[in-house]
Amino acid sequence: MAKVFKKTSGNGGLTLYLGKRDYVDHVSSVDQVDGVVKLDTANFGDRKVFVQLACAFRYGSDDLDVMGLCFRKDIWIQHVQIYPEDHKPALSAMHDTLMKKAGDNSYPFTFEIANNLPCSVSLQPGPDDKGKACGVDFEVKAYLANVKCDPNETIEKKDTARLIIRKIQYAPSQVGAGPKADVCKSFMMSDKPVHLEASLEKDLYFHGESIPIKMKVNNESNKTVKKIKVTVEQTTDIVLYSADKYTKCVFTKEFGETVEPSGTFENTLSIVPMLTDNKEKRGLALDGRLKDEDTNLASTTIMPEGVEKEMLGILVSYKVKINLMVAGGGLLGGLTSSDVSVEVPLMLMHPKPEERTSA
Repeated sequence: MAKVFKKTSGNGGLTLYLGKRDYVDHVSSVDQVDGVVKLDTANFGDRKVFVQLACAFRYGSDDLDVMGLCFRKDIWIQHVQIYPEDHKPALSAMHDTLMKKAGDNSYPFTFEIANNLPCSVSLQPGPDDKGKACGVDFEVKAYLANVKCDPNETIEKKDTARLIIRKIQYAPSQVGAGPKADVCKSFMMSDKPVHLEASLEKDLYFHGESIPIKMKVNNESNKTVKKIKVTVEQTTDIVLYSADKYTKCVFTKEFGETVEPSGTFENTLSIVPMLTDNKEKRGLALDGRLKDEDTNLASTTIMPEGVEKEMLGILVSYKVKINLMVAGGGLLGGLTSSDVSVEVPLMLMHPKPEERTSA
């Protein structure tokens, strides 16, 4: 095992061990969470030890809680009691490794993550935002309590040990055919239209991969296409607690290609949308991040069949927009200028690690 993640409670009585912090959603199933808690029971008294796995949606900063407002909503939560021993999972190779690392008086636990839960997503905070970012996160927490989940029982921070984990999704092995769109637009003071066709080679691209856009322009009008503008937009649909939907541009570039009247153009233009060009955009959806670890633009949400979208918390999608900037002319000037636009959907995800290695 390359690394063991651990967190000790403030009172020193609980030490939580995990062998990994990324758990893969395979659509039909999710990696199970196997962990161990090492106990020093000297000051436990009659209290028991529980472990909880919670998927929660955070939609405000920590300071909102001062005003009595709820800033965290649990989407899904599970508890197990490990001391006095109640939960006895079948031991996995991960358990064996962690128990050797933890030593004596260590107790294993296992959680099965439901496959209808969202993946970890965070919304990029602004420069002045404080506290944890808004979004969906998963947290494993070991804690001391008298009862498993009594809302009236106060659990001290020093009696808890917490680790944030991520539920992630990799791109499917099979890539589909690329989307295609076309439009035919007429203009004032012109007898004939402009035809625009745009297509992608495949329906899914990896983060950081160059995306070639194949374009065909047939300008039958008497106008001049002055340049071509390509943008990529990210749409974040927050479906859990409201109908908020945000669209933000994550890539824009103008290509100085001109198409004269009665002319044609056929070429491939390449683009690469990256988080590095969008670090200052507040509210941009990112793949869930762990402390002190960089991340990337959020991956496209893949909806499992039969799952209510409200359960997924945040839905992320992308589209590529191609605009032909058509110049107006004559006495009417700007009144006859216009854009010719098409849109094609785009999926952005991570490759499976073995596929990245082989590539």
